[in-house]
Amino acid sequence: MNTQYLSAVALREEKFMETIESVSIPKEPSRQNVTGMFSGEQTLGGILVVDNDPAIRKLIRLILENVGYDIFEAEDGQDAINLLSSGESSEVVHTIITDLNIPKVDGYEVIAYCKMECPKIPLIALTRIADVPLATSLMGQGISDYLVKPVDAKKLIASVGNALA
Repeated sequence: MNTQYLSAVALREEKFMETIESVSIPKEPSRQNVTGMFSGEQTLGGILVVDNDPAIRKLIRLILENVGYDIFEAEDGQDAINLLSSGESSEVVHTIITDLNIPKVDGYEVIAYCKMECPKIPLIALTRIADVPLATSLMGQGISDYLVKPVDAKKLIASVGNALA
């Protein structure tokens, strides 16, 4: 990676952190007071973020950890399915945010897998393209929300809070 790209990512993170400070935690998510898997502390719940771009995963992690969620990451659809099929996922993953264009197993297949194997876990689709027909189709399949990159911190926090409500 070049330093110009890393500087841009750092600047975006700074701006997001400033935005996060002014955002409040959703009032009463239905799964609040879940014990964190690693910390043992109370959290708002576990979120699985599936995206092949480490900068996007990091940004989402920073935003959601700051308001009290535990974050789990997968860089492709196969990693996500492996985590979800490990048996522990129903205990720790309360919402899944997946990019649609990811390697190995794409986001559409992750969504299909989740609808069959863990239908109670809400799904949020993430993509770089604002596509109303696609968003409508996905919402018809039971997706909680459709977010466009770059993700706005307030919209992300609200989307996760609504998915858990």
